[in-house]
Formats: sequence, structure tokens, C-alpha cells
Amino acid sequence: MPRVSSEMTALFRPLALEGVSRHLNGMHVNTLILGAGAAGLHCAAFSGPDTLVVDHAKAPAEKIRISGGGRCNFTNLGTTPANFISQNLHFAKSALARYTQWDFIDLVDRHNIAWHEKTLGQLFCDETAKDIIAMLLSEMAPTAELWLQTEVGNIRHDGTHYQVALKRHGQVTLVQAVNLVVATGGKSIPKMGATGLAYQIAEQFGLAITDTRPALVPFTFSDDRFKPIAGTATPARVITADGTAFDESLLFTHRGLSGPAVLQASSYWHMGEDVRVALAPDFDIEAALKIQRAQDGRKAVSTALAVHLPARLVDFLGDELDLTGNVGDLADARIADLATSLQNWSLKPSGTEGYRTAEVTVGGVDTNGLSSKTMQSKTTPHLYFIGEAVDVTGWLGGYNFQWAWSSGYAAGVAIAMGAP
Repeated sequence: MPRVSSEMTALFRPLALEGVSRHLNGMHVNTLILGAGAAGLHCAAFSGPDTLVVDHAKAPAEKIRISGGGRCNFTNLGTTPANFISQNLHFAKSALARYTQWDFIDLVDRHNIAWHEKTLGQLFCDETAKDIIAMLLSEMAPTAELWLQTEVGNIRHDGTHYQVALKRHGQVTLVQAVNLVVATGGKSIPKMGATGLAYQIAEQFGLAITDTRPALVPFTFSDDRFKPIAGTATPARVITADGTAFDESLLFTHRGLSGPAVLQASSYWHMGEDVRVALAPDFDIEAALKIQRAQDGRKAVSTALAVHLPARLVDFLGDELDLTGNVGDLADARIADLATSLQNWSLKPSGTEGYRTAEVTVGGVDTNGLSSKTMQSKTTPHLYFIGEAVDVTGWLGGYNFQWAWSSGYAAGVAIAMGAP
């Protein structure tokens, strides 16, 4: 994602290039894409001749490289619009329908990249995420050029072209482009260069930004309550205040809660809200304890529960839930209360780990200002926003990459067809 330096910010004042014109080179392109991530690279493959993609990083698509433990969860077999969060739940439908998970899988197959399915429809490369990056670079190579380690200065529109000052290898170049595509992502993982640049550009051209917050991110608790059982994982259902629930693994950490179920729930969580946790969500704990009471009531309650839950977790909950005594000592009402406590555990996170570790950003460029078919601004011709920059956020499991492919395709095709 291109980075804005203070030096570059002052490059246009407002239309002249004071002090730098002697050193300025000019360049004309049809399409300038800011951001060499998943969305930007995929868009470049479809946008037609004379496309330039720029990024501040030393290598393209760093989020792809590190995703999925280095194997890239590149899409999900079950992708539907219901797997996305947005203030306009209908916005993603057009792009997702026009470039589906099956289209991207076909592309992966054509490049002979071996892949496999994990749980819940998640698809990963057999070997390395670098195969996906190489594929994207190969697809864009015939018509697009890639500039890395490039800084972006102020952007203006002169009525016919976008003019963007780019600094590369110490040389400033004024690029004039008919089309400008903003694919710089959101605020997540700032150590990889996330700056919120897309929001600055959107606001410059009169587009609104919805509230943003970190998503797909662990919860934190100020009292470090789970530190004693850090590293313990268990199946769970995590339920947010609005009733959204996810059944996957939950991981206790030194700082709080993580694991797929928590990361999913974090996208729907707002500061100050409780979350509810159902341990062993698909198991009838009440019935199991009654059976144990009938068969061998002398067994300790904690021992009986440790058959169905991690022993460290049972020990941790011992004092809070009073797990002393034997199963045979429990009345039906006590067993029912105990089961309810385990499967309706109310917790209030103090926060999240923030953008530092968040995989994505909820919110972004308001979709009311964009065409759902082309991703083009409704008020500024030839200005496009794609990928994570837009107020469309997918669930964990390959959905955000699919949005990158779909939105990048939508913009790229529109540009190639000469969208007004």
C-alpha cells in the first residue's frame, strides 16, 4: 500500500509544483492503481493496456504471502453475500455474482497450483502463498507495469486526468492517468504499511467514510484473567450482543481470547458489549452429568466434566462455578444450573488487540457513493475503490480475498470497457 510522506504531501500547492519542477519527469498512463495487494494486482489483470500499479513495499502482496500460515486461504467454497458485513448488505452481491469463487478456482487450476480444502470450505495452496502472488503477477504482466518502493504525493484532477506525484528511487514523477484505482486497503496491520490512505483520497473527492474498527482480531481483558490457562483451546460457540454466533475453536491467551470463533465474533462486537460463550456447544452436558450420577456418583464433578472439556479449563472454572464434591451430590436443579453456566458464560472484553493484529478493517469508503457494478465513484468519473478500502468486510476463511478478486475484477473490466 503506498505511503504518503510529509515531503510528498506538500508537492501540490494547489496546482503548481514549486521547487520540484526542475526535477520532475512526466508519464501518461491509462490506469494508475494504488496498492499492489490482492485487489490491486487482480484489477490490473483486467484493466487493459497502459496500467501502472504502485506500492510502497519492497515486495507485492505481503498480506497474501503471510496469510493462512504462508499457504494463503485464497477463497471459500461457500461464499455468498451473507458472509459479508456492510452498512449496505446488498452492495457486494453484484461483484460477487460476476466473479465468483469458482472463477478464481479456475484461474488457480489454469496455473497448475495445487490446493486443498480445510474446514468450512476454506481453500489453501498445497505449497506456498507465493504461488498465488506469482500467478497474479503473471496475469497482469502483458498489460501492466509494477513499481515498488514508491511513495505517493498529493493527488488532483485537472478535469480530464488524475495527476499523482510519485517518488521512486529518489526521482519524482508526475503521472497523469485517465483512471485512478484505490486499492490501498484499510488500517489493519500497520507494520505492513497500512495508513488509511484510501480514506484520505475518498474524502478529498467528496466520498463519505463509515465508522471503522479492527476486525478478525483477538479480545483482550484488562485483568489478564485467562493467563493461567493460556494456550488452552476448546470447541465453543461465541455469541455477540446482536445474536450473531460462530461455532469454531476458542483459544485462551495471556491477554484474553482468540481462535477462529473469537476472531469471527470480533467483527460484530462493539466496545462495551458482552459476549456469551457456550462451551461444548453441541454436547448435552446436563444429560451427561445425570448419566454419570446414575452410573458412578462417587466421581468428582471436576473429573466428570474433564471428560468433555479441557482439564485445565475445568480447574480454572472450579472456584467460579463451585465444582467441588461428587456428581452424586448434585440435585437436578444444580446440574441444570451448572450446564447453563458452562453454555451461557457471559464475558465483557475490555477491548481488542487493535489494528496491530487485526486481519481486516470493518467499515471504510461508504458504498452509497460507489457503483456496485463497477466500484466507480458516483460523483467523480474514473475513480474506483476496491478491496478492503470499501465498507465490505468478509468473515474469516477466505471471504476477504474473494472480495478482493471480485471487486478488482469489477473495476478492471469496467475500465477496459471504457466505463464513463
